[in-house]
Amino acid sequence: MGEIVLIRHGQTEWSATGRHTSYTDLDLTVEGEQQALEAGKRLAGRQFAAVIASPRKRALRTAELAGLTVTETTEDLAEWNYGEYEGITTATIHETDPAWWLFSDGAPGGEMPDEVGERIDRVLTRARSLLYEGDVALVGHGHSLRVVGARWVGQPAGFAGRLKLGTATLSTLGFEHGRGAIDAWNA
Repeated sequence: MGEIVLIRHGQTEWSATGRHTSYTDLDLTVEGEQQALEAGKRLAGRQFAAVIASPRKRALRTAELAGLTVTETTEDLAEWNYGEYEGITTATIHETDPAWWLFSDGAPGGEMPDEVGERIDRVLTRARSLLYEGDVALVGHGHSLRVVGARWVGQPAGFAGRLKLGTATLSTLGFEHGRGAIDAWNA
């Protein structure tokens, strides 16, 4: 049975400044490209039965620079839809709503945690079906990949708020006695 390797895209201008980025399709910064190349070095020699990516160019470029061949893309792996909070930082949101937390409150005009969880469950169903063939890479975004980690271990999408994930990091999901387990996180 293979493992699932999560690869968060490299830095963009907005991720560098903490701006929520879902449907805005940004390029990687020079630093983000370097991060993706470094992620590729950490993946060197590893074979994947499948590489599933978000269709956003920051995820696709990260996969390319990391030396991965994307076998399929899916909107289900796209970033959390931030709706009215697209392009805005958490600090700015807290100026008018100090108690707001994405992982419990969702985003006005965007998605709620359970909606993201439903999308991610579909991604995990697909990935699980491929694990008998080998490892599966998921290339995506910070908040959606955090939900992947939460759902893999049987937690609600809101639990993802407790899982920090930096740009171009690698995380590995596997099994412990037949149940989903986090083998490595935010590495």
